[in-house]
Amino acid sequence: MSSANLLWGAPRIHGELLKIGIELSQATVAKYMVRRPGSSSPTWRVFLRNEVAGIAAIDLFVVPSATFRLMFVALILIHDRRKLVHFNVTRNPTSAWLSRQVTEAFPWDMAPRFLLRDRDRSYGTAFRRRVEAMGITEVVTARRSPWQNAYVERVIGSIRRECLDYVIVFNESHLRRVLSSYVDYYQHTRTHLALAKDCPETRPVHLPERGKVIAFPQVGGLHHRSERLAA
Repeated sequence: MSSANLLWGAPRIHGELLKIGIELSQATVAKYMVRRPGSSSPTWRVFLRNEVAGIAAIDLFVVPSATFRLMFVALILIHDRRKLVHFNVTRNPTSAWLSRQVTEAFPWDMAPRFLLRDRDRSYGTAFRRRVEAMGITEVVTARRSPWQNAYVERVIGSIRRECLDYVIVFNESHLRRVLSSYVDYYQHTRTHLALAKDCPETRPVHLPERGKVIAFPQVGGLHHRSERLAA
Protein backbone atom coordinates (compact mmCIF):
# COMPACT_ATOMS: atom_id res chain seq x y z
CA MET A 1 0.00 0.00 0.00
CA SER A 2 2.89 2.35 0.75
CA SER A 3 4.52 1.57 -2.61
CA ALA A 4 1.30 2.18 -4.51
CA ASN A 5 0.55 5.49 -2.77
CA LEU A 6 3.78 7.45 -2.64
CA LEU A 7 2.09 10.59 -1.34
CA TRP A 8 0.57 8.88 1.68
CA GLY A 9 2.04 9.09 5.16
CA ALA A 10 1.63 6.68 8.06
CA PRO A 11 -1.69 8.16 9.34
CA ARG A 12 -3.32 7.87 5.93
CA ILE A 13 -2.10 4.29 5.40
CA HIS A 14 -3.14 3.33 8.94
CA GLY A 15 -6.64 4.67 8.32
CA GLU A 16 -6.91 2.75 5.05
CA LEU A 17 -5.79 -0.47 6.71
CA LEU A 18 -8.45 -0.06 9.38
CA LYS A 19 -11.06 0.22 6.62
CA ILE A 20 -10.09 -3.20 5.31
CA GLY A 21 -10.15 -4.87 8.70
CA ILE A 22 -6.43 -4.85 9.50
CA GLU A 23 -5.90 -3.59 13.02
CA LEU A 24 -2.40 -2.57 14.11
CA SER A 25 -0.81 0.52 15.57
CA GLN A 26 0.18 3.56 13.54
CA ALA A 27 3.72 3.19 14.88
CA THR A 28 3.93 -0.26 13.29
CA VAL A 29 2.75 1.18 9.99
CA ALA A 30 5.43 3.87 10.15
CA LYS A 31 8.09 1.26 10.95
CA TYR A 32 7.37 -0.86 7.86
CA MET A 33 6.59 1.86 5.33
CA VAL A 34 8.69 2.07 2.18
CA ARG A 35 11.42 4.64 2.80
CA ARG A 36 11.60 7.38 0.21
CA PRO A 37 14.51 9.84 -0.08
CA GLY A 38 13.67 13.48 0.43
CA SER A 39 10.27 15.07 0.76
CA SER A 40 7.14 13.73 -0.90
CA SER A 41 6.11 17.29 -1.71
CA PRO A 42 6.46 18.31 -5.38
CA THR A 43 9.70 20.12 -6.11
CA TRP A 44 9.93 23.43 -7.97
CA ARG A 45 11.26 21.56 -11.02
CA VAL A 46 8.30 19.15 -10.98
CA PHE A 47 5.84 22.05 -10.71
CA LEU A 48 7.37 23.82 -13.70
CA ARG A 49 7.42 20.64 -15.79
CA ASN A 50 3.82 19.69 -14.99
CA GLU A 51 2.37 23.14 -15.55
CA VAL A 52 4.64 24.39 -18.35
CA ALA A 53 1.83 24.87 -20.87
CA GLY A 54 0.05 27.33 -18.58
CA ILE A 55 2.99 29.28 -17.14
CA ALA A 56 4.15 32.74 -18.15
CA ALA A 57 6.97 34.68 -16.52
CA ILE A 58 7.59 38.40 -16.16
CA ASP A 59 10.79 40.16 -15.21
CA LEU A 60 12.55 43.53 -15.40
CA PHE A 61 16.11 44.38 -16.26
CA VAL A 62 18.01 47.65 -16.44
CA VAL A 63 19.76 49.14 -19.48
CA PRO A 64 21.90 52.32 -19.13
CA SER A 65 21.88 54.83 -21.98
CA ALA A 66 24.87 56.64 -23.47
CA THR A 67 24.10 59.52 -21.09
CA PHE A 68 23.93 57.12 -18.09
CA ARG A 69 20.17 57.34 -17.74
CA LEU A 70 18.63 54.07 -16.55
CA MET A 71 15.87 52.46 -18.59
CA PHE A 72 13.84 49.46 -17.48
CA VAL A 73 12.78 46.68 -19.84
CA ALA A 74 9.83 44.43 -18.97
CA LEU A 75 9.75 41.00 -20.59
CA ILE A 76 6.88 38.50 -20.59
CA LEU A 77 7.72 34.96 -21.64
CA ILE A 78 5.56 31.88 -22.22
CA HIS A 79 7.35 28.81 -20.85
CA ASP A 80 5.92 26.25 -23.26
CA ARG A 81 7.78 27.44 -26.39
CA ARG A 82 10.08 30.00 -24.72
CA LYS A 83 8.15 32.61 -26.68
CA LEU A 84 8.52 36.30 -25.88
CA VAL A 85 4.96 37.53 -26.08
CA HIS A 86 5.63 41.11 -25.01
CA PHE A 87 8.28 43.63 -24.07
CA ASN A 88 8.31 47.34 -23.37
CA VAL A 89 10.65 50.06 -22.13
CA THR A 90 10.17 52.76 -19.51
CA ARG A 91 12.16 54.95 -17.15
CA ASN A 92 9.60 54.53 -14.39
CA PRO A 93 8.24 50.96 -13.97
CA THR A 94 5.21 51.68 -11.80
CA SER A 95 2.66 49.10 -10.77
CA ALA A 96 0.07 50.64 -13.12
CA TRP A 97 2.52 50.52 -16.05
CA LEU A 98 3.36 46.87 -15.36
CA SER A 99 -0.32 45.96 -15.14
CA ARG A 100 -0.83 47.42 -18.64
CA GLN A 101 1.98 45.24 -19.96
CA VAL A 102 0.16 42.10 -18.81
CA THR A 103 -3.05 43.28 -20.46
CA GLU A 104 -1.23 43.99 -23.73
CA ALA A 105 0.55 40.63 -23.63
CA PHE A 106 -2.59 38.53 -23.10
CA PRO A 107 -6.08 39.11 -24.46
CA TRP A 108 -8.55 38.44 -21.69
CA ASP A 109 -9.53 35.01 -23.09
CA MET A 110 -5.91 33.85 -23.57
CA ALA A 111 -4.37 34.53 -20.17
CA PRO A 112 -2.03 31.87 -18.73
CA ARG A 113 -2.91 29.93 -15.61
CA PHE A 114 0.17 31.08 -13.67
CA LEU A 115 2.38 34.15 -13.82
CA LEU A 116 5.83 33.70 -12.32
CA ARG A 117 7.56 36.79 -10.93
CA ASP A 118 10.07 37.92 -8.33
CA ARG A 119 9.49 40.13 -5.28
CA ASP A 120 10.31 43.49 -6.90
CA ARG A 121 8.27 46.23 -5.22
CA SER A 122 7.22 47.50 -8.64
CA TYR A 123 4.60 44.72 -8.71
CA GLY A 124 2.29 46.69 -6.46
CA THR A 125 -1.42 46.76 -5.77
CA ALA A 126 -2.52 47.81 -9.26
CA PHE A 127 -0.52 45.00 -10.80
CA ARG A 128 -1.84 42.35 -8.42
CA ARG A 129 -5.44 43.47 -8.93
CA ARG A 130 -5.12 43.37 -12.70
CA VAL A 131 -3.61 39.88 -12.66
CA GLU A 132 -6.32 38.63 -10.30
CA ALA A 133 -9.06 40.15 -12.48
CA MET A 134 -7.65 38.26 -15.47
CA GLY A 135 -7.92 34.97 -13.58
CA ILE A 136 -4.16 34.49 -13.34
CA THR A 137 -2.52 33.00 -10.26
CA GLU A 138 0.70 34.73 -9.24
CA VAL A 139 3.63 32.52 -8.27
CA VAL A 140 6.19 34.59 -6.39
CA THR A 141 9.76 33.32 -6.17
CA ALA A 142 11.70 33.15 -2.92
CA ARG A 143 13.92 36.07 -1.99
CA ARG A 144 17.25 36.23 -3.83
CA SER A 145 16.38 33.14 -5.89
CA PRO A 146 16.58 34.14 -9.59
CA TRP A 147 17.01 30.46 -10.50
CA GLN A 148 13.31 30.00 -9.67
CA ASN A 149 12.50 32.20 -12.66
CA ALA A 150 15.23 30.65 -14.76
CA TYR A 151 13.65 30.77 -18.23
CA VAL A 152 13.12 34.51 -18.37
CA GLU A 153 16.44 35.13 -16.58
CA ARG A 154 18.16 33.12 -19.29
CA VAL A 155 16.48 35.17 -22.01
CA ILE A 156 17.68 38.35 -20.34
CA GLY A 157 21.21 36.95 -20.30
CA SER A 158 20.95 36.09 -24.00
CA ILE A 159 19.74 39.60 -24.84
CA ARG A 160 22.73 41.10 -23.05
CA ARG A 161 25.36 38.72 -24.44
CA GLU A 162 24.03 38.57 -27.99
CA CYS A 163 22.82 42.13 -28.48
CA LEU A 164 23.12 44.87 -25.86
CA ASP A 165 26.80 44.21 -25.06
CA TYR A 166 27.57 45.38 -28.64
CA VAL A 167 25.23 48.39 -28.82
CA ILE A 168 25.37 51.90 -27.37
CA VAL A 169 21.80 52.83 -26.51
CA PHE A 170 20.85 56.50 -26.83
CA ASN A 171 17.26 56.69 -25.59
CA GLU A 172 14.03 54.75 -25.09
CA SER A 173 12.97 54.74 -28.72
CA HIS A 174 16.41 53.53 -29.81
CA LEU A 175 16.30 50.72 -27.24
CA ARG A 176 12.85 49.66 -28.45
CA ARG A 177 14.12 49.43 -32.03
CA VAL A 178 17.14 47.38 -30.98
CA LEU A 179 15.05 45.03 -28.87
CA SER A 180 12.41 44.68 -31.59
CA SER A 181 15.13 43.53 -33.96
CA TYR A 182 16.50 41.05 -31.45
CA VAL A 183 13.07 39.70 -30.47
CA ASP A 184 12.29 39.04 -34.15
CA TYR A 185 15.58 37.14 -34.43
CA TYR A 186 14.90 35.29 -31.16
CA GLN A 187 11.40 34.21 -32.16
CA HIS A 188 12.00 33.17 -35.77
CA THR A 189 15.71 32.35 -36.18
CA ARG A 190 17.53 31.52 -32.95
CA THR A 191 17.47 27.79 -32.17
CA HIS A 192 17.03 26.47 -28.61
CA LEU A 193 18.32 23.25 -27.09
CA ALA A 194 15.13 22.91 -25.04
CA LEU A 195 13.06 22.98 -28.25
CA ALA A 196 15.07 20.24 -29.98
CA LYS A 197 17.03 23.02 -31.74
CA ASP A 198 13.92 24.64 -33.16
CA CYS A 199 12.73 28.24 -32.67
CA PRO A 200 9.80 29.50 -30.57
CA GLU A 201 8.05 30.07 -33.90
CA THR A 202 8.75 26.80 -35.68
CA ARG A 203 11.34 27.26 -38.42
CA PRO A 204 11.11 25.05 -41.53
CA VAL A 205 14.00 22.88 -42.67
CA HIS A 206 15.43 23.76 -46.10
CA LEU A 207 16.70 20.63 -47.83
CA PRO A 208 19.75 20.77 -50.16
CA GLU A 209 17.66 20.38 -53.32
CA ARG A 210 15.97 23.69 -52.60
CA GLY A 211 19.04 25.65 -53.71
CA LYS A 212 22.17 27.35 -52.46
CA VAL A 213 22.62 28.73 -48.97
CA ILE A 214 22.15 32.48 -48.49
CA ALA A 215 22.90 34.29 -45.22
CA PHE A 216 20.55 37.13 -44.26
CA PRO A 217 21.85 39.64 -41.66
CA GLN A 218 19.75 40.25 -38.56
CA VAL A 219 20.10 42.45 -35.47
CA GLY A 220 22.25 44.92 -37.38
CA GLY A 221 24.53 42.16 -38.72
CA LEU A 222 25.32 40.64 -35.31
CA HIS A 223 23.55 37.46 -36.39
CA HIS A 224 22.59 35.85 -39.69
CA ARG A 225 19.75 33.58 -40.79
CA SER A 226 20.73 30.86 -43.26
CA GLU A 227 18.21 29.81 -45.90
CA ARG A 228 18.31 27.98 -49.19
CA LEU A 229 17.08 29.83 -52.26
CA ALA A 230 16.75 28.62 -55.79
CA ALA A 231 19.31 30.13 -58.15
